[in-house]
Amino acid sequence: MDKSELLRLLNNVAAGEITPESAADILRAAPFEELGFAKPDHHRGIRQGAGEVIFGAGKTAEQMLKIAQSLLSGGQKRVLITRLSREKFELLQNKIDIEYYETAKIGIIGGLPKDKTESEILIITAGTSDIPVAEEAAVTAEFLGNSVKRIYDVGVAGIHRLLAHRNDIMQARVIIAAAGMEGALASVVGGLADCPVIAVPTSVGYGASFGGLSALLSMLNSCASGVTVVNIDNGFGAAYTASMINKKGNV
Repeated sequence: MDKSELLRLLNNVAAGEITPESAADILRAAPFEELGFAKPDHHRGIRQGAGEVIFGAGKTAEQMLKIAQSLLSGGQKRVLITRLSREKFELLQNKIDIEYYETAKIGIIGGLPKDKTESEILIITAGTSDIPVAEEAAVTAEFLGNSVKRIYDVGVAGIHRLLAHRNDIMQARVIIAAAGMEGALASVVGGLADCPVIAVPTSVGYGASFGGLSALLSMLNSCASGVTVVNIDNGFGAAYTASMINKKGNV
């Protein structure tokens, strides 16, 4: 159950369409379920507006299946699984209806929502090698009900490619900029945009990039106002924050 469903339930009680006792029965379900190895949070949607997400790395297919089944039985309509390998997806698809997004390494149970925001989240990458992280962000944002526009491979090594999309940048409500190497893209985009820019350092680059640390430090030291930074390769975290910004005051 999310906030909109909770409000609908309370409005139904106020309108006399459902009894307070029936509403209490619906809300009586425990806020989490004890599985031994995990405690699925059934009230995440009520508190935060979006249900719990499963981080797939380090979990077995059987563990992910049991967590997903618990969330669904607790009233969650859709379940997102991040960092899901193809091998574990193939094990899961034999036991539950799940879609797999190969580049993003994301599995979705229950499909993407049909209703999406009018305003878009703009996702930009410096290079093609940054696309997997950007796709984790893009699919997550779509799962959360956002319209998404992708602009890939427009890094500062060919700045004219980025400037060709300056109208998209200037009109965006929120931007996610993913870059490895020295991470300069976020500062350039931040200098063009009048909206929040969420920078995602990626672990792309040669030895001195230190697995994304150089890009992370560059982005943290950006002189462009309005740039904030998430952790290395954290496309999911960038998308979740971008969704909160994009939906503020619109839904």
